[in-house]
Amino acid sequence: MAVFSVFQTTFLLALLSLRTHQSEVLSEPLPWAPESLKVSINSTHQCLHLQWSVHNLAYHQELKMVFQIEISRIKTSNVIWVGNYSTTVKGNQVLHWSWESKLPLECAKHFIRMRSAVDDATTPEQRFWSNWSSWEEVDVQNSLGHEPLLVFPKDKLVEEGSNVTICYVSRSQQNNISCYLEGVRMQGQQLDPNVSMFNLHDVAFIRETGTNIYCKVDRGDDIKGIVLFVSKILEEPKDFSCETRDLQTLSCTWDPGRDTGLLKQLPQSYTLFESFSGKKTLCKHKSWCNWQVAPESQEMYNFTLTAENYLRKRSVHILFNLAHRVHPMAPFNVLFKDVSVTNATMTWKVHSTGNYYTLLCQVELYGEGKVIQKHNVSVKVNGELVLSGLEPDTEYSAQVRCANANHFWKWSEWTRQNFTTVEAAPSEAPDVWRNVKSVQGYCVVTLFWKPLSRLQANGEILFYNIVVKDLDRPSGLQLLSVPAPANRTELTLDQRSYQIRVTANNSVGTSPASVLVVSGDPGDEEVEEERVKGTEGGFSLSWKPQPGNITGYVVEWCDRPRDPLCDLQWKHLAPNTTSTVIGSDAFRPGVRYNFRIYGISTEMVPYLLEKKTGYSQELAPSDNPRVVMSNLTSHSFTLSWKDYSTESQPSFIRGYHVYLKSKAGQCHPGSEKAVLSDDSVCCKYKIDDPKQKTFVVGNLQPESFYEFLVTPYSAVGEGPHGAFTKVTTPDEYSPMLIRIILPMIFCILLIMILCYLKSQWMKEKCYPDIPDPYKSSVLSLIKSKENPRLTIMNIKDCVPDTIEVVNKHEGTGKSPTEPEAAKPTYLYLLPAEESYSGPGPCICFENFTYNQAASDSASCGHVPVPTKAPSQLGLLTSSENLLTALEKNCMNSLEEIPAGESSLNYVSQVASPMSGEKSSLPTNPPQPELCSEYKMQMAIPLGLAAPSSSGSSSLSSITLLDEGEHYH
Repeated sequence: MAVFSVFQTTFLLALLSLRTHQSEVLSEPLPWAPESLKVSINSTHQCLHLQWSVHNLAYHQELKMVFQIEISRIKTSNVIWVGNYSTTVKGNQVLHWSWESKLPLECAKHFIRMRSAVDDATTPEQRFWSNWSSWEEVDVQNSLGHEPLLVFPKDKLVEEGSNVTICYVSRSQQNNISCYLEGVRMQGQQLDPNVSMFNLHDVAFIRETGTNIYCKVDRGDDIKGIVLFVSKILEEPKDFSCETRDLQTLSCTWDPGRDTGLLKQLPQSYTLFESFSGKKTLCKHKSWCNWQVAPESQEMYNFTLTAENYLRKRSVHILFNLAHRVHPMAPFNVLFKDVSVTNATMTWKVHSTGNYYTLLCQVELYGEGKVIQKHNVSVKVNGELVLSGLEPDTEYSAQVRCANANHFWKWSEWTRQNFTTVEAAPSEAPDVWRNVKSVQGYCVVTLFWKPLSRLQANGEILFYNIVVKDLDRPSGLQLLSVPAPANRTELTLDQRSYQIRVTANNSVGTSPASVLVVSGDPGDEEVEEERVKGTEGGFSLSWKPQPGNITGYVVEWCDRPRDPLCDLQWKHLAPNTTSTVIGSDAFRPGVRYNFRIYGISTEMVPYLLEKKTGYSQELAPSDNPRVVMSNLTSHSFTLSWKDYSTESQPSFIRGYHVYLKSKAGQCHPGSEKAVLSDDSVCCKYKIDDPKQKTFVVGNLQPESFYEFLVTPYSAVGEGPHGAFTKVTTPDEYSPMLIRIILPMIFCILLIMILCYLKSQWMKEKCYPDIPDPYKSSVLSLIKSKENPRLTIMNIKDCVPDTIEVVNKHEGTGKSPTEPEAAKPTYLYLLPAEESYSGPGPCICFENFTYNQAASDSASCGHVPVPTKAPSQLGLLTSSENLLTALEKNCMNSLEEIPAGESSLNYVSQVASPMSGEKSSLPTNPPQPELCSEYKMQMAIPLGLAAPSSSGSSSLSSITLLDEGEHYH
């Protein structure tokens, strides 16, 4: 143990002696220490530039030295960076070094010092650090001015994804300052009371104009900001390649990649460097650059392409042999010669690439937009190729390109040229079909033909020749010429058989003929129609093979069956074919298409085999029938829709549904309940026969309200559920009443019509017109010699027959047993001589009763007067005497009759006494003479009139009546 203690003490003493010796050596100044240290700043790039020199170094002496640099921030003890800088130092050389600060230099003070050491093998004893130089202080804040708020750095350029430090410097004592990045507040770190910094990590590119950052004093107007320019990362050029087209110039191209987004603030450049020649060129374009081939025929080239901007540099390399990068130019002067119906010779020229280069040229021939021939030809200067197997009157396009035959690099561009072969006669007969109709004893044939294809026509078709031959009269020929591009014509023929030949003609010749025979009786009515179902690919049709010789089949249909022009289509099939698929872009869903299948006999006569009809896609019926209701009774009514066409519907109609609504909601046998789309419940009757278009709805209740709807149905659905029709059934007794009332109304109307037609006869029988004395036929019996125009009788011209005096007893106090009133007597006024046969004088009365009604007038009758014998009047020979006598007798008679008990009635000369009074008349009364019509008769009260003393012959008769007497 003692030995170990002694050994430990000895080791420690030796170590202390060594450290003391080393300290003494280091304390000695190094002869090559850094001196004259100067520090400058670059605010744009936020860099510190250091400059110093090494003294005591011989003029021609060179030493490899290491300089250790230490940088502090805010204070010397706050060291933020320590690093070494190695370089070879020459005598009297001024050394430079730069350091970029992440924190803007304006935001804090910086202190820099350095020391050196020799790192050279020639002086191994000088490998110790020198003393530190004195601290150099850098304070940019002193030069910022007196603005209250500043933000740094200004207009800084960084790459996308970089970390950036932002700071602000405030001159005020207020610390309530907020900073924002694109409107979002940032959280920072305070360096001193007036300075704060903000660290931004992984910044992103926002826009070409930069990212906005600003700081402002809370509750103040001071606001300052900066723009941070963020660039996208410069990409390495892609697809760098070089080639020559004439062995004189190399053309190098590349893909520069995406744009950095800051072309104005951060321009980028491209440099091309060739290492074998040591030449370098600055490219004027960012995606290509030209390089002149060396005149000494340099074969190998090694290029370096460098893309760089202020922030980054990228490079790519390429090594190649010039002979392997030859890209020939496009051939030129392409021509065609010796062009015939099926052949053509093609020639072209190529650009020279030297005597030792052979080009391989590729030729492609296009027809109808696709490649039909390919050929390869070796060429040095001129090329030639014969193209064969061509079609007549066909336009072709040929193109040619060339490449290096020995070392293929790239094809040249294509050079294209068109040419057309010459015409030939049409090679195929036209595809012909017909439509035959019988009109007024004639056969109207419409011929159709399809235009020949370009390969069949061999040129432009100019016209079609049609030859019609009557088979019953072979000598009868008819020639028609139809100019192109017509594809139909119409012929009117007799009811006989005709052979029709159709040929197409161009400028060179005529096509083979298409032959068709038209028979007078097509016999198409005996074939029944069959339904077929279409698919997306079309209609699949099949038919039974026909026995005997047959040359083929034809299927006929219309692309537009609803169009009057129809657009007739047909398809010829081989004789051993019994099925086909008919497809057309014109087929539409919901349209019925009709197909006819014809067989062609060896005599070229078409005859109908089968009829088929169908839809490419069935749709639900589009409309409902128009229903007519009839035979409405209290228990039933009849529905009919006979004018409903099922042919125009978008599917095959399989039947009809009759919907019936009622308040009771009960369904009778033969119907079922159905729920409509509006959740209403009704009864549904089903009609399975589409030809049945009448239906009787029965089992109804009298005086009930019903609604009905008739809709068709097919395999894909039924017609639309539109508005229901309303109907109300009558009561049970209404028909009986109608059967009774209608005949009565008819009889009444018939009677009214007969009465109207016989109105004149009824008037004459029931209420004849009152006779007009001025129109009386009696006037014609009086013939006055003195006045032949006399129409009205005077009193002297007529003698009255009789005057009846009627005694009338008034009052109700008479006893019913009193003797019956005396029968009226008559006063006869007769001519003086009974033997007088001529028209003698007669008395006429003016009768106002015909014009105005008397107060108590009764029916027309006799005029009673006081009873006197005819002898009492005597024979009056003159009208004056007669009047005088009449007046006297009338006055005397009236005086004898009490007032109110007598009235004066006038008895017509032509009227006979009433039947009830015949017994009171004389047995043989004198017959009155015919006289003229009556004059007006006037009744004057007794107290107001007196007999006239005038003896005028025209004096009218006056009858004086007391009050209470009645005049008729």
